[in-house]
Amino acid sequence: MTQKIADEMDRRILKELLADARITNNELAERVGLSASPCLRRLRRLEESGVIRGYTALVDPAIEGWTMTAIATVRLSRQHEDEIVMFEEAIRGWDEVLECHLVTGSRDYVLKVMSAGLEQYERFIKEKIARLKCVASIETSFVMNTIKERRI
Repeated sequence: MTQKIADEMDRRILKELLADARITNNELAERVGLSASPCLRRLRRLEESGVIRGYTALVDPAIEGWTMTAIATVRLSRQHEDEIVMFEEAIRGWDEVLECHLVTGSRDYVLKVMSAGLEQYERFIKEKIARLKCVASIETSFVMNTIKERRI
């Protein structure tokens, strides 16, 4: 189905769900100024159209022992399809990589990587990324503090 936000009311519903996805339909309806039935119809339409793709829990990464966040940029040796496929398939299988973005510019990919510390991150680089023959170079910056993090 086509993804569509119909109006400002849909936006208000989405804003409330972003703040608290566990909210009851009755509470959601009250917060956005609708009765329960129309609110539920709008919510179902947003789900069915793909605007709302799912609901998730935000878990503290420290629970898994992941206390260090790194932003790594990767340049491939060549941008041939076989190397792109090799890299992307490998990345999908690594739990340490939370996000991977194909980007423009002098680098090919930007990764958000979590680890338990510098030693674990070094092992991740040496034992996983650097072993991919398609990788030409890796540059890493470590996150000192997260100022803003928003899930859409």
